[in-house]
Amino acid sequence: MDSSNSIQRELTIEADPATVFAFFTDPQRLVRWVGASATLDVRPGGLMMVDVQQGRLARGEFKEVVPVTRLAYSWGWEGSDNVPPGSSLIEIDLMPKDGSTVVHFTHSGLPPDQVPGHTEGWNHYLARLVVAASGGDPGPDPWRQKRPQ
Repeated sequence: MDSSNSIQRELTIEADPATVFAFFTDPQRLVRWVGASATLDVRPGGLMMVDVQQGRLARGEFKEVVPVTRLAYSWGWEGSDNVPPGSSLIEIDLMPKDGSTVVHFTHSGLPPDQVPGHTEGWNHYLARLVVAASGGDPGPDPWRQKRPQ
């Protein structure tokens, strides 16, 4: 369910929470499902930066890090007036269930006119996460090339 300024998703991944957590916190695993490169300092106050699409950098700061259970970090785009770095919040909660992990994903604090584009993006990338974290190969990201803004 989405509200006027947030996106919420729940997905199940056929992997344990530690594996799923690593796909959010290990740069090499992160870029298997989103982005071309990543710089992550996974601690409260640490930098979160992902080159999502050739030169389109998402940047924020880790706010909360609870290993294998919860992550929260600010999010925004370098050079954007609509969603500047640190202007929105991503929260990820991981819960074990029958040998899998249920992921509760929320991206809040977005301007209402930015929710549709971010919804499309997260639907694309979270689907790739499910494949990658389950041990599959999501293949080359067709969005790796910079898309029109």
